[in-house]
Amino acid sequence: MSPARIVSLVPSLTEAVALSAPGALAGATDWCTHPAGLDVVRVGGTKNPKVERIVALAPDLVIANEEENREPDLEALRAAGIDVLVTEVRTLPAAFRELDRVLTACGITARPRWLDEAEAAWAAVPEPAERPAAVVPIWRRPWMVLGRDTFAGDLLTRLGVDHLYAGHPERYPRVPADVLRAAEPDLVVLPDEPYRFTADDGPEAFPGLPCALVDGRHLTWYGPSLTEAPAALARALRAARR
Repeated sequence: MSPARIVSLVPSLTEAVALSAPGALAGATDWCTHPAGLDVVRVGGTKNPKVERIVALAPDLVIANEEENREPDLEALRAAGIDVLVTEVRTLPAAFRELDRVLTACGITARPRWLDEAEAAWAAVPEPAERPAAVVPIWRRPWMVLGRDTFAGDLLTRLGVDHLYAGHPERYPRVPADVLRAAEPDLVVLPDEPYRFTADDGPEAFPGLPCALVDGRHLTWYGPSLTEAPAALARALRAARR
């Protein structure tokens, strides 16, 4: 029998399952903000889920991600006899493959329309006329940026933005702001998650440089947001360089 009760520990997968199989979700994290009005049991954060609460929900399946969730928590769920599906997403093609795998594991037999629309939207991204070099902070105090082998970095590359730390040995290296400025990027990309960069918190650290404030959901989530992400991100990147 296909799983009927799902707990999601990944916000983007929560949105994907909620829209594709209404009623299947029994629980989700406190950070699962989409779709709006989602009414399920909250089970704590992605990094500190309440394992006992999840076990009490008696789910058929818990969906998780190797980057967003901690292995000790997932092992505790497995020890309680719960099946755990763990995704690994570092490129756009991997996101589409993993979404297919998750939805199938959740008992969804008909491919949702939004998934086809997302693939079509990204396939239609035009070849960029120029490729600005960017730094992409994802945290401050300390400053951290996108490094090698990240999903967000892959999306930016497809949109014509080459981030300067793509070849760094670490995936999210700590780099002081003065070093980022000294790298002389053409552009600074500031998402609003995981750190909430805003017009008043972030751009002031890069005087004289164009800063693109982007929706973190469009840059880092893999799910229904992928349908609107290429257009929304491209608009924000263009606006910053005018």
